[in-house]
Amino acid sequence: MIPVTELRSGVTFKDSQGLWEVASYKHIKMGRGSATIRAKVRNLSTGALVEKTFTSGQRVEDIDIAKKKGQFLYVDKETIAFMDPVTFEQFNLPKAVAAGKENFLKEGETYDLAVAEDRVLSVTIPKLIVLKVAETGPGVKGDSVSSVTKDAVLENGLKVKVPLFINTGDKLKIDTRNGEYVERERVK
Repeated sequence: MIPVTELRSGVTFKDSQGLWEVASYKHIKMGRGSATIRAKVRNLSTGALVEKTFTSGQRVEDIDIAKKKGQFLYVDKETIAFMDPVTFEQFNLPKAVAAGKENFLKEGETYDLAVAEDRVLSVTIPKLIVLKVAETGPGVKGDSVSSVTKDAVLENGLKVKVPLFINTGDKLKIDTRNGEYVERERVK
């Protein structure tokens, strides 16, 4: 059991309504009364974000989260397909588990999966990924300083705004937190 005063961002717990991950935490002490703890928590089954209020001294049940590797295969309308790299067993996850990260998954890459109670709860992706430009307009030499951008489609279908000097075939670093272009990968 975890005291609610120890709930911090990223901590997971279980209550009668399901499995939760803390997104934000606020400790409120008013006057003579007991302190209250307000936490915004994400339901690990549905992805819904709700606010829960606890009184100081309450406890919630801790859950053990194990890490598992999964090789990304493909995305369809409602699920994401992964393969266990050890047993080669294929399994599908609902898109809610990825929470919008499915746009940054690269076919054939291996990702960390958080597992609790024999259920995959989330997919962990790096903050920066390198993807190849599949389609974009022609590059314009000498326009490396201006802030004018053009559209580019990356190898996994993701669309991003890039500077004019980017060409088809270039490898780009993309920030997975906001989906924006960071820099062109240096040719070695």
